[in-house]
Amino acid sequence: MKVKNIELKGNKGAMKLEDTEVYFINSLRRIMLSELPKLAIDDVIIYDNTSPLFDEIITHRLGLIPIPTDLGALVFRDECSCKGKGCPSCTVRFTLSKEEEGAVYSGDLQPEHKSFAIKEDKIPIVNLSKDQRIILEVEAVLGRAKDHAKWQTVIAPSYTMDASVEIDKKQMDDVKEFLNKLPKDLVELKGNTLELKDISKLPVLESYMKREKVDFITITRDPTKITFKFETDGSLNAKDALQQSIDILKKKYDEFGKQLEKLK
Repeated sequence: MKVKNIELKGNKGAMKLEDTEVYFINSLRRIMLSELPKLAIDDVIIYDNTSPLFDEIITHRLGLIPIPTDLGALVFRDECSCKGKGCPSCTVRFTLSKEEEGAVYSGDLQPEHKSFAIKEDKIPIVNLSKDQRIILEVEAVLGRAKDHAKWQTVIAPSYTMDASVEIDKKQMDDVKEFLNKLPKDLVELKGNTLELKDISKLPVLESYMKREKVDFITITRDPTKITFKFETDGSLNAKDALQQSIDILKKKYDEFGKQLEKLK
């Protein structure tokens, strides 16, 4: 397999893979969606809430706030030596106290340790009017999206296969007429092929072909050449999310191999 890094910076990742199989990329995609752990607020204690929103709505919004996650420093609560009581090894605590008029943002959550300070600090929680207040305490723990969506780290991981678009030379007049109906800068005619300016816009071309009932253009996809893209919610950066997902997938393959050995 050949891997070319297109982008792996901040919360965004993109890479080109060759000599691979679709099933492998899809396995990695599914790991990112459901198995990759992250911190999320799981317990909320509301001491006072005179805001316009019910406690349940406040709690729901808190659960969706991305929290910086250090997977090397934390363990799952049910695997911790504290036996689920909640210690610094498995639990991160925040407090929030706001009594002034205006918006309450995610950045108003004060962490027990500064390393867990909320980076996406302008996510609105609630607006307070005069004489309204909200005072609460929360606990964040590790979890996986397969248990609840609030633990989903990676957003819409996707892949596209390289494609070639060929035309029927005998119907060149029809081809040119069809090209005039397409959005500008979608494709470029080069000899007997149409070259897409952006491979991600292939579905746009296909939709026009379907609408116009085009049979003089053929699209061929190459499943061994794939562009894979993903984005995180900020709990993990793209590089860490990719590395952790690869590690999880490798462990699953190793375990599957061990189970197969037992069948022999």
